[in-house]
Amino acid sequence: MRAGPSQEEIRKHNLGTLLRHVHLGGPTSRAELTSLMGLNRSTIMALTADLTAAGLVREELPKDTGRAGRPSLVVRPETARVYVLAFEVGVDRLAAARIGLGGVILDRREVVRARGPFDMAQVVGTLAGFARQMRRKTREDTICVGAAAAVSGVVRASDGVVRIGPNIGAFEVPLGEELTKRLALGLPVAVGNEANLGALAEHTRGIGAGCRDLVYLHGDVGIGGGIIVNGQLLGGYGGYGGEVGHMVVNPDGRPCACGSRGCLEAEVGEPALMEHAGRYGEMIGRDAVRAVVDAADRGDVMAQEALAHVGNWLGLGVASLVNIFNPEMVVFGGILREIYLGSAAQVRSRIATGTLRATREQVRLRTSALGDDATLMGAAELAFAQVLADPLEALSRVAP
Repeated sequence: MRAGPSQEEIRKHNLGTLLRHVHLGGPTSRAELTSLMGLNRSTIMALTADLTAAGLVREELPKDTGRAGRPSLVVRPETARVYVLAFEVGVDRLAAARIGLGGVILDRREVVRARGPFDMAQVVGTLAGFARQMRRKTREDTICVGAAAAVSGVVRASDGVVRIGPNIGAFEVPLGEELTKRLALGLPVAVGNEANLGALAEHTRGIGAGCRDLVYLHGDVGIGGGIIVNGQLLGGYGGYGGEVGHMVVNPDGRPCACGSRGCLEAEVGEPALMEHAGRYGEMIGRDAVRAVVDAADRGDVMAQEALAHVGNWLGLGVASLVNIFNPEMVVFGGILREIYLGSAAQVRSRIATGTLRATREQVRLRTSALGDDATLMGAAELAFAQVLADPLEALSRVAP
């Protein structure tokens, strides 16, 4: 028979659980933590003492509650002291942020990225430069506990290699290894697909907070998806799960960058919308998509028809996902936020006619609460993973 967990394993689990509560929920009283974790007051006091000594949280008296008796101390994350570096390699931008424990963006940098072949030296150099600029502005007592990057591409989970990113021109790129070398933090840089990390962000601190089953769809030039099942991100065997953008919705449809035809991203992505709106080549990026939606709102018939057309295929794809995963919520992020808002009638019509009643009767369709920050926030959550899993051990591996 396998022995039960040791006292040290239980302590490690409880420290991580408590830190996660204040990281995701913000300042929380000892009394609330006692209730949330099902532990007694003395245990909570000991756990908070350990995390305070490590510099991860601090305790303070609450503001006047108006209640009689001794108030319960409030536990706060050390947001200004403990942080991670989060990066994004998108189709049209490179971005970096310093994000404090508790999910607060303390500093950020962003630059336009020209579309075309992936230039490793330029991308890594820009992101490493952003990191140096932000770190120079920190206090001496601050500590970086992790780093991660969100990438528009298929990422191998084991080593952060971007296997294929057709919309950013990247193929078999060892991005995690190169960023780790250039940043020289003494920490490995984790890399994840931007839609997967967007799903993680919306699930932990966005519109889907509290949802156990969620589908997040992220639009850029292409379409990506992140799927939360029973509270966990669905990664797949090699880490390639969630590539819903390459689900074929129209077998005789438009050619896709992946080599197939009629994929969801080929029928719904930016190029399809702009072509149907008669604006292909005029503008690119999120501003171009927003311009089509604005034109449709003002009565432009061609823009309205373009949104209806791509909305029909988007609805077909969403209907299939609703049938397969039975999510509580479907969240539209990136350019899909605007596309969905401009074509909600078509999307809902497809769901109404293309799903089982049992799967659709409780599903909610929502747009991202984190907006353009969703992927960066998801990268931050990936970077915080080790310190939230084993706070004291993770800190011991970090150079001051």
